[in-house]
Formats: sequence, structure tokens, C-alpha cells
Amino acid sequence: MLKLLRQSPLSARIGMGIVLLNILTAIFAPIIAPYGETKVVGDVWELFNSQFFFGTDHLGRDLFSRMVFGARNTIALAFATTALSFSFGIVLGFFAATLGGWTDQILSRIIDIIMAFPTLIFALMILSVVGSSVYSLVFTIAVLDSTRVYRLSRAVAMDIEVMEFVEAARLRGEGVWWLMRHEILPNAMPPLVAEFGLRFCFVFLFIAALSFLGLGLQPPAADWGGMVRENAGAITFGIYTPLLPAAAIAFLTVGVNLIVDWFLRVASGLKD
Repeated sequence: MLKLLRQSPLSARIGMGIVLLNILTAIFAPIIAPYGETKVVGDVWELFNSQFFFGTDHLGRDLFSRMVFGARNTIALAFATTALSFSFGIVLGFFAATLGGWTDQILSRIIDIIMAFPTLIFALMILSVVGSSVYSLVFTIAVLDSTRVYRLSRAVAMDIEVMEFVEAARLRGEGVWWLMRHEILPNAMPPLVAEFGLRFCFVFLFIAALSFLGLGLQPPAADWGGMVRENAGAITFGIYTPLLPAAAIAFLTVGVNLIVDWFLRVASGLKD
């Protein structure tokens, strides 16, 4: 692993640096932030100064502190949602590919029905009914996003499960769960890991979009997408406060994509 990291291109190292910076910020948020997450410390939309590095928001809270705590809330929520969606999608995709027949047909048709609805509209409809608690937000997005993971994992598993070593395991009498865990999953890891990075970016942006529409993390919790919505009115007065959390969203998304591009190149075996 260390040898692989030393051989990584500059773009991948930049991406790792961006991601590491965001992770450290999320972990040490209470230490880094000079003020509390919800504490009002100044006037509305104060400009950058020595006391408030990024100025203040629409209520007079320190924007830098809010962005630091927002990193913890947004990244943790996106990671938990992506992990849950992959758990659903991989298990169902491998299960459909391994059993085939009616099991594959029924699961695939259910996934087709869910994917027929626009994801954002479907999420808005569900969250407007069940509410925008953290648990409902994570579960709703995970279920909707798992449909894309299902498609990929099923396609990858179908290519692997016809190989000779899987057939040999079947002849030994191994069960479905054993085949999925010991034969298919290890050989499907490269595309699934790369897809995890891409889906994390999608979920991260999706949560930010829901927060911008008022159905993501609810106030007073700090969230980058919600901070853009809350401070959008500042643009009218020539104050660029909402651009800072928007830039943080773009910054992390670019960093993750740089790592994913490098990992895909390494997994494919291509050389410069």
C-alpha cells in the first residue's frame, strides 16, 4: 500500500490531501471552531475580519465555526448513507445474480419501478410525508441510491459467477451466502470501491440539494447545503457569504473524484 501511494500521481495526492483535510476538520471540529455551532456572536452578515475569518451568517453566527461543524454533519451523514445504500445494493445484486431465475426477475423489476421516478422528486415526496429527521433522511436516500448500486453489483456478479472457480465451489456444495462472501465479493471489489467514491459524491451533493430545499438537516444544525440556502439573500447586497459553503461542497467533491480516477486507472491495469 505504501509503495502504491508513493507511485500515485500528483492529482491523486491532491485529492487525498483534500479528503484528509476535510476528515480532520470533521473529527476535531470542537477544537478548531472558535465559537459554538449555534452561538450568536456578532451582527448579521458581517464581512471578513480578524475576529470572524469568514464573516457572520444571517443570524450573526460565526460562519467559519458553522462550516467546521458543517463538515462533521455533512460528511458523516453522506458516509453513513452511502455505506447503507451499498449494503442494500450489494446484497440484493449478488443475491439476484447468484440465484437467477424468478428471484432475479422480481428484484430487477422492483428496482426498475423505483428508478422510473426522478430521484429528487421521489425523495421530496417521501420526506414531506415522513419528516426530515436524520434517520428518515439517511434511510430514504440510502434506499433510492441502492438501486444504482444494485445495477452495478448485479452486472459484476453475473460476470463472476459463471467463472470456473465459482462453479467448483458450487460442486463442493457451498451455499449462496458463502459464494457471495468468499468468491464473488473479493473479485468485485475494484469496481465497487470506485463506485463507492462516486456514489459518496452523489449522496453528498444530494443531501446538500435537499438541505437547500429545506428538507435536509434541520436548523440549528450546521449543514453546507442549508447554509447556502440560509444566506442566499446576502448575494442581493453584494455579500458573497453563501459562496463559501458552496465552494466547500465543490472542493470535497473534486478531491474524492481525483482519488476515484486514480483508483480506476490502477484497477484497470493501464500504464502512462
